[in-house]
Order: sequence, then C-alpha cells, then structure tokens
Amino acid sequence: MAEVNLVEAVNLALAYELEHDPDVIVLGEDIGVNGGVFRATVGLEARFGAGRIIDTPLAEAAIAGVAIGMAAVGLKPVAEIQFTGFMYPTIDQIINHAARMRNRTRGRLSCPMVLRSPSGAGIHAPEHHSESPETLFAHVPGLRMVIPSSPARAYGLLLAAIRDPDPVIFFEPTRLYRLFKQEVENNGEALPLDACFVLREGRDLTLVSWGAMLQETMAAAD
Repeated sequence: MAEVNLVEAVNLALAYELEHDPDVIVLGEDIGVNGGVFRATVGLEARFGAGRIIDTPLAEAAIAGVAIGMAAVGLKPVAEIQFTGFMYPTIDQIINHAARMRNRTRGRLSCPMVLRSPSGAGIHAPEHHSESPETLFAHVPGLRMVIPSSPARAYGLLLAAIRDPDPVIFFEPTRLYRLFKQEVENNGEALPLDACFVLREGRDLTLVSWGAMLQETMAAAD
C-alpha cells in the first residue's frame, strides 16, 4: 500500500491496466516522453513503449475520433485532452458517435473508451484551463460522467472506467491533484461507477457534491 496524491493515483491505475490488459492504449498530447502537463502519465512510455503510449498532434477532435475507431475494433483507448476547455472540439465525435455506438448498432458494437481531462479552477490558470463542463456530458444518453474526489476514488473509478464497455468521460480536479495524499492499495480493485458515497449520515439536510467541491461541502456541513 502506497501513500499517493490524486495525480499519482491516476498514474497507478493507468499502469495497472496497461500491465494487465494488452488492449489498453493511452493517447494524447505530450503524454509520452513529457508525461503530460500534470505528469499523470510520467514513466508510462518508458515502461510500455511508444506503441501503447501514443503522442498525438494538437487536434482534440482527431484524438477523440481515433479513440472511437480504436474502441470499435476491440481496443480500450484512454485518451487525454489536456484541459476541459479543449473538450469542445470533441463534442461531435463524443455525442454523435461514441455515445450512440451501442444503440446505433443495436448492441453489435460498443465503445469502451475513456476520455480523461484535468478539470476545474483553483490553480490560477487562464479561463480555458479552468472550466467545468461536466453538465454538458452528464445529460448525454450513452455516456458516463465521472469526477473523483480523492486519490483512492480516482484509482478505483479510473479502473472501472477503463473496464466499462461504454464511453466514460473522466474529469480530474486539478485543485486536488497534489492537495493531499491517501493510502491506495495498488491491487486492481475497481469502484462502482453507478453509485454515490455517503460520507455522513444525518436527518435534516442532504448535500450532494463531487470532485474538488467535496472539500468545501464537508466544511459547510461542519
């Protein structure tokens, strides 16, 4: 069991799936030698090779489209979009193709892909590096929208997202990347995607939160 922060937990989950499933491919801008903007993929190219850790051009629509094509032929791509502000060029690919793959083909094809992206404000970045467009994707039938709130949940939920037979949008709160550490057992145990976590029982009020706002919500509850 290791004590890791959220970005390290993401790296652990990616490495675990790459090691245990030869169909998993990671692709995105600067994710290879550079290890990504926030170093979420650091060391993966050296360990698994450039054939599975693929540096792409700066073309978000193409990244999403290539990932969909990979998924359609049986691979399990994990594509990184550098910031959620750059997700908008992917919308046609994600909504019109990835999300509809299963229903459009009457179940003949599925689209087992993950689209990861650093999300949210709190790191003094400009506006297109600080967006939180999760509601755009949460309302799309055929998509799962996941935003972890801790290192342990990031690890378990990313494992589940990669193993899911349908497309998953996985936003990682940049404010939490290195905010705190948690003990995470690198045992490949996934967490359920279709469940919430009840952190405190009560009788008077229900507070619902996700991602970085969980810290603020718990402070408000106190």
